[in-house]
Amino acid sequence: MSNNAATIELLYKMADDQLILGHRNSEWTGFGPILEEDIAFSSMAQDKIGHSLALYTILEQLGERAPDTVAFTRKANQFHNCILTELPNGEYDFSLIRHFLFDTAEALRFELLKNSSFEPLAQVARKVRGELRYHTLHANTWIKQLGVATEESVSRLQGSLNVAIPYALGIFEESPFEKELITSGIFAGEHELKALWINKVEEVIGETNLQLPDWKLQTPILGGRIGKHSEYLQLLLDEMSEVFNIDPTAEW
Repeated sequence: MSNNAATIELLYKMADDQLILGHRNSEWTGFGPILEEDIAFSSMAQDKIGHSLALYTILEQLGERAPDTVAFTRKANQFHNCILTELPNGEYDFSLIRHFLFDTAEALRFELLKNSSFEPLAQVARKVRGELRYHTLHANTWIKQLGVATEESVSRLQGSLNVAIPYALGIFEESPFEKELITSGIFAGEHELKALWINKVEEVIGETNLQLPDWKLQTPILGGRIGKHSEYLQLLLDEMSEVFNIDPTAEW
């Protein structure tokens, strides 16, 4: 397989992750448990959607369709995001746990990509590192604080952690082009990323009263990378594309 096909697959799954979770985070606007968190999730949503645009723009340069068309006209089975990103927000404890697990992985992914042999992607990785440092700082701070605060906060976070971990492991669903990505120097691979992620997650959770499940006993929830999604994604896409579908030719 060509490196071009491998790069396109990598870009799609990264861009789709950012777009879908960006939309989910935006749903906290006006509903955050405190004003600070309302603003924080709104800000991170904007960052993620901006990151998705940068990645979709690279895809367009590789011959794919325009970013708005790609974002707003595909059906759920054409998206490559991991299932974790599309799940409903639930209560704040679940959104916080998802934020922590996903953004830890994403910050590490972009850190690996800053030296990618595919220079357009390396440039984006270097550009967004500062924003991702803020995202992980925000997540780590709240996990550490609420993970030792009260019996209720620990219990709620623990329940959400138990639910989210199998979905989070789906972040690292390997590409059919994994070998090409690694040997060409485009990306170090999902296996290496997962190992780095586990170490970082264990480090942060180790400073709380939360308990991680035995990694060996977890069954990753896969399928998102090949278009097999939960029932929630198409509903989200219908809502997300509602304005665009009124007049796809409109200029904003």
